[in-house]
Amino acid sequence: MQCGDFDKPLGDTDQATPRFSLIHLISLTMQAGLGPCTLSSLLDRFGTAQSVLAASTSELLSVHGVGKKNVQQIRAASDLGQAAEVLRWCKRQKTNILPRVSESYPHWLGELPQAPTLLYVQGNVLPEDRLSVAVVGTRHATTYGITQASRFSFGLAKAGITVVSGLARGIDAAAHRGALDAGGRTIAFLGSGLAKLYPSEHAELADEISHSGAVVSEYAPSCPPRCGHFPQRNRLIAGLTLGTLVVEAPDRSGALITARLAGEINRDVFALPGPVNSRASRGCNQLIRDGAILVQSIEELIEALGPISEVIPTAIGGAIRNVGELNLNEVETRVLQEIEPTGNLIDEIIASTPYSTQQVLAVISVLEVRRLIRRLSGQYVSRI
Repeated sequence: MQCGDFDKPLGDTDQATPRFSLIHLISLTMQAGLGPCTLSSLLDRFGTAQSVLAASTSELLSVHGVGKKNVQQIRAASDLGQAAEVLRWCKRQKTNILPRVSESYPHWLGELPQAPTLLYVQGNVLPEDRLSVAVVGTRHATTYGITQASRFSFGLAKAGITVVSGLARGIDAAAHRGALDAGGRTIAFLGSGLAKLYPSEHAELADEISHSGAVVSEYAPSCPPRCGHFPQRNRLIAGLTLGTLVVEAPDRSGALITARLAGEINRDVFALPGPVNSRASRGCNQLIRDGAILVQSIEELIEALGPISEVIPTAIGGAIRNVGELNLNEVETRVLQEIEPTGNLIDEIIASTPYSTQQVLAVISVLEVRRLIRRLSGQYVSRI
């Protein structure tokens, strides 16, 4: 199923196309008892949502994890009326629907054990958003927390890193605002449908975000916010990003759930220290005690992210292998570009750049300290 197929208008003659199968997929995801794991098992077995709806009861029950109640929910999904309304709403509101099989679906989010079957997106998730950091914290933030969330997000966005958060009051809103003020990209994940934005007073902020990133939900547009949705939302915040920064959080906080989920999927967890007598910082201080990376500046955070497992495109058209490259000046970047993972003779690097021997040697020392390159011998260096 190709991404382009989802851009065709739904019509009476589209029943044989992959695009028409989207309405069946939407209908299945709107059934409360059919979560991502169950739907994944069903789609693996039957291939398409349309085939799931057409399967017999015995065939459905033969799928691991599917019980009689699930069969009833699948039968209820055969009524496509609500799904058709969802498609109409999305068309009116310029909302993209990204099934997991779509080429536009962020593949790194698809690596989650419970990746959403589809996403509703206002705005765009771009390949360079793989270079992203979650900035999260308490809704009851102090002035210190708001200031730091804005400062870190502004700096991250200026460096070309997408800021991801949950559009909640307090730290989340400050994180999104800081990224927007820097002219950078930011992505908001919701615990409700896009038509039931929560909190409602952030409607204007959400609109700004959709023009400088994306507002994303795995729930149908008319789905109201529910308590259980927010921990689910947090797994997406952790899963989309290279690391999670907790700016300010008490010892019982949804931000700590995000941090725990990030650790479970081998993402970095960062925490900003706070006063020991501040209830709002107890969770952060506890995270640091338990092994989270203490950060006090944007430069520390970027350096700590370090090497990444894939080459990620940047917003300005380049590509990086190590997040620490974002801290480099023009001369350091040029010298690093001349160094290959297989190794280079230092004299060759000097000859290939317009800089003096002393300049290149000084830069090589800086790159080595920042763990972007390593010395193979006295005269050879390689890129990490």
